[in-house]
Amino acid sequence: ETNTFTQMGAEGVTWVGQAPFTDTPHVFQNLGDGTYFHSGLLAIRAALAANVNITYKILYNDAVAMTGGQPVDGQLGVPQITHQLYGEGVRRIAVVSDEPEKYPRDTDFADGVTIHHRDELDRLQRELRDLPGTTVLIYDQVCATEKRRRRKRGTMPDPARRVVINTAVCEGCGDCGIASNCLSVIPVETEFGRKRTIDQSSCNKDFSCLNGFCPSFVTVEGGSLRKPKARVRDVVAELPEPELPTLETPYGILITGVGGTGVVTIGALIGMAAHLEGKGVTVLDMAGLAQKYGAVVSHLRIAQRPGDIHAVRLAAGGARLLLGCDLVVAAGFDSLAKVTPGETHAVVNAHESPTGAFTRDPDLEFPGAELRRLVADVVGPGNTEFLDATRLATALLGDSIATNLFLVGVAYQKGLVPVSHQAIERAIELNGVAVEANVRALRWGRLCAIDRDAVEAAAAEATPVATADAALSTSLDEIVTRRAAALTAYQDAAYARRYTSLVERVREAEAARAGGMTGLAEAVARYYHKLLAYKDEYEVARLYTDDTFRRQIAEQFEGDFTLRFHLAPPLISARDPDTGHLKKSSYGPWMMTAFRVLAKFKGLRGSALDPFGYAPERRTERRLIVEYEAAVETLIAGLDHDNHALAVEIATIPEHIRGFGHVKAAHLATAKAREADLLAAFRSPSPQVDAAE
Repeated sequence: ETNTFTQMGAEGVTWVGQAPFTDTPHVFQNLGDGTYFHSGLLAIRAALAANVNITYKILYNDAVAMTGGQPVDGQLGVPQITHQLYGEGVRRIAVVSDEPEKYPRDTDFADGVTIHHRDELDRLQRELRDLPGTTVLIYDQVCATEKRRRRKRGTMPDPARRVVINTAVCEGCGDCGIASNCLSVIPVETEFGRKRTIDQSSCNKDFSCLNGFCPSFVTVEGGSLRKPKARVRDVVAELPEPELPTLETPYGILITGVGGTGVVTIGALIGMAAHLEGKGVTVLDMAGLAQKYGAVVSHLRIAQRPGDIHAVRLAAGGARLLLGCDLVVAAGFDSLAKVTPGETHAVVNAHESPTGAFTRDPDLEFPGAELRRLVADVVGPGNTEFLDATRLATALLGDSIATNLFLVGVAYQKGLVPVSHQAIERAIELNGVAVEANVRALRWGRLCAIDRDAVEAAAAEATPVATADAALSTSLDEIVTRRAAALTAYQDAAYARRYTSLVERVREAEAARAGGMTGLAEAVARYYHKLLAYKDEYEVARLYTDDTFRRQIAEQFEGDFTLRFHLAPPLISARDPDTGHLKKSSYGPWMMTAFRVLAKFKGLRGSALDPFGYAPERRTERRLIVEYEAAVETLIAGLDHDNHALAVEIATIPEHIRGFGHVKAAHLATAKAREADLLAAFRSPSPQVDAAE
């Protein structure tokens, strides 16, 4: 990691001064193509003059990401950049691309330039790190957010290929997030723990999530996303007219959200609607790192006449409406500073969208309740409306991008937007993008403001059955019943009885030795099952051929499509020469037939005839079951009121043993070290010292 600071155009120059005074031999420095054209070449020139060991990674992404995706001011292509750098004195230049084939052999690159697929990035960076002097890696790939926007506008081809995750196979390890750093890989809470799913509305089809070491990833080739069911009724235009705000003084609206979700568009649409009605209006967009899902804030002022507006930016307390398209940004200090308690109204999307930290911390908890409390405390509970607009808009319209206009409809119908709905709809028509869907989103939001039950019912009608059936267990008996049934399907009834027998013994011990305290039996019920139902080849095959996965695909996609599976079968997969890890390969639709055959042999699991059972990973998984049973016996024997909380923590350790292959091995090492410390503390508790002593 390289953590430093600089001004635009001086990227890496701080290293020129630091290099002589540190043992660190080399650093990497990111440099966007826009900054390179602006002044970044001068920084590279300075590094060359100082002869420091640095690798510049020039991100040729075709957009000025820092300020919202504007075109780069400059006409240099990648081949021209290589000549420019070579002329400055850079002798090792590598080009990395997700489409290296677009550069034929006769492309006019500078001498010595090499072309690589992005899959080689890690190996290449390790090579460049060891070279003396200044080197350059040019990463050529269109900005993912811009790519998605252009596809929606029809200006870039949209491949008929999408990624889905078989949630039942997923272990929730988070390796896909680390591999892709993508916020479209989102958490989903299931009966068997937190898993992952793909937000199809925001997915930019980068496909780097497939590099996560996990067999749960499938690509759907061909077909299309299934639209909401036709039986869901649409919203009629005849909705009651609200009383709109008066404009004796300019009316301030603060719109908050994240980049890539259409926040700036909402400000533009309301601004155009005001303009169409002859009102005065100003719109100030503060996009920041919008391209990277950063915070976006739009300041709107609407007045009876243009001359009534004397400032563009909303001052402290200047917002009459806080339209929170994202809960995190809405609850931020800068947003709430624009609120006047008791006077400002807030309409906030309560959907819990993961932040960038989730890609690195799979257990990150979203502080939704705390953020809602913060907004309500500042704005005032009577002036605050929270609703999961993302869930409702996606169910009703098939795309989460409809969320923001849905919120506008809610705010409008509550009398918080000082322009007519006719003007807003006309602005949508003039914008010319997804007109029908956007008008419907606005009208659904209006209906939600006056009859939320009807909208919830319509959304429920449109929600896929697989999603609707995902209610979580609410009692210990329900937890045990579900898992016993799952273990019977996994192996047989005897295997399930092994599970229920131990859980029942823990339940009895907890009642007898720690009366009035709960949690230990539930922890054992959840995590003993997790270890018993380890996902070997037979189980992965069963989970793919079970009806749940078929239903998941059928409810998400329609048309003529095929499935491809991305797997690393231990017995036949090659290993990466640099990391030593198994390499994934892609397998066609025939794999479903292989899965059906393999699933029938689950009875061989753990026996002398099990060809997979001799692998070190399978031996470890069977050993973990026995070790957990022994640990639980220790807990039962020594349990009391004082060590109950510690016992629960020990019983929960398997939660942190997740993933497949080398990912699971890494998690296992950390978890077992923690377990050893906790068990030692349980067996030999520290003596209590009386406060009087």
